[in-house]
Amino acid sequence: MATQAPLVIVGASYAGTQLAASARELGFEAPIVMVGDERHAPYQRPPLSKGLLTGKTPVDRLELRGPDFFAQNDIDLRLGLRATALDTRERTVTFDDGTVQPYGWLALATGARCRPLSVPGTGLEGVFNLRTLDDALGVAGALARSKRACVIGGGFIGLEVASALSTRGADVTVIESQPRLLARVFPAPMSEYVAAAHRRRGVSLVTGRGVRQLHGKQGRIDAVELDDGTHIECDMAVLGTGVLPNTDLAEQAGIATGNGILVDASGRSSVPRVLAAGDVANMAMPAVPGGRAVHLRLESIQAANDGARAAAAVLVDREQPFTGVPWFWSDQFELKFQMAGLPASGDTTVLRGDTATDRFTLFYLRDGAVAAAHSVNRPAEHMQSRKLIASAARIAPQLLADESVDLKSLVAAA
Repeated sequence: MATQAPLVIVGASYAGTQLAASARELGFEAPIVMVGDERHAPYQRPPLSKGLLTGKTPVDRLELRGPDFFAQNDIDLRLGLRATALDTRERTVTFDDGTVQPYGWLALATGARCRPLSVPGTGLEGVFNLRTLDDALGVAGALARSKRACVIGGGFIGLEVASALSTRGADVTVIESQPRLLARVFPAPMSEYVAAAHRRRGVSLVTGRGVRQLHGKQGRIDAVELDDGTHIECDMAVLGTGVLPNTDLAEQAGIATGNGILVDASGRSSVPRVLAAGDVANMAMPAVPGGRAVHLRLESIQAANDGARAAAAVLVDREQPFTGVPWFWSDQFELKFQMAGLPASGDTTVLRGDTATDRFTLFYLRDGAVAAAHSVNRPAEHMQSRKLIASAARIAPQLLADESVDLKSLVAAA
């Protein structure tokens, strides 16, 4: 009997690893080849901007799976290889070492790359991106000999890095071109809370200012010049200016893209037998369960894992489309932010708790139903909030705000 053509997974991070694992769990029997362009075995990314920089998470605790997992599940893991071309008619993938790999199914989990900062000076020593393990190790090494750091970008990665560097004793300035922090994902009240929390802990914030140039002496950064001519002295800089989905392979092969690879709720692309999952996938899903379908590209571990499980189900003809409530988290100083759902302009907000205590949940109601919730240091409320969002529960605002009312009882009633 001829050997079945393998499932080839391009990308060896969360989505790729979960897709391979779920395929085996569901009984997929064909060979699996998983290829990653880094030389490290698949590892956790969230600690790179958190625990790894603070020293709480050692490198040897970053592996996604144990050393025997791939062999035990008959997964051919090939590291240090980059896919350079796809032929979806002949069903082959070409790699940068010249090898051509046939596939029966193809899964693109190519992730994202750092958005470049297009100003002079980004090549200076002491200027870092933060996306890979090697990037994070470079930042950690530089921190040992640096006292003043600039973080360019006030999104989650930038603020996590700022908190980690500040905790390690650096004098940190965050530079954000938007008028407020986290403007893409947080409404104004939460942005204001985050800004105040960082300032109280010693981080300097500059908002509404772009970067004109990075300056250096003897090849090493010593200042960031803003668009108003202000110079901020520093001896290291971390670029946290967001990411771009790695869609080059898909585009060259004629696979439909648009802020990522366009896929349905099960991870199918526009080309037969080609799936996508993870940060590169722009997936069809309801904005709120029961709502109208939209396409979203979610940069989160939850979306990567859930999207990979949905794609794996396609391989064995067991439809399990992605329907979960999106959720995210971020650790900054001793603050644990946990976000569920996707708030929108026009939502009614209800505060449960007191922001001054750094323990609260901010609910977002849309047409009377709970659509999103942002919790700080209240993990139990975050879990209950996800259930309220999933059921599109209509809860009176005064009940949500009343801390004497157990959220579990509201979930049960919903």
